[in-house]
Amino acid sequence: MRLVLAIFLPFVAFFTIGRPLAGIICLILQITLIGWLPAAIWAVYALGQYKTDQKIEQALKQRS
Repeated sequence: MRLVLAIFLPFVAFFTIGRPLAGIICLILQITLIGWLPAAIWAVYALGQYKTDQKIEQALKQRS
């Protein structure tokens, strides 16, 4: 679901992963038609990083 948000409403994806400042910057970028594509790519990338961070945290908790 977050991936669909990252593509169609990139700024919302940042708010769902707890990065409101990045969401505001992404919204400003998304306002322009040319900036929408970089905003979507950035949101998808950030979402991937968020998922990776979550997996690392889980692995570290299991290790301890």
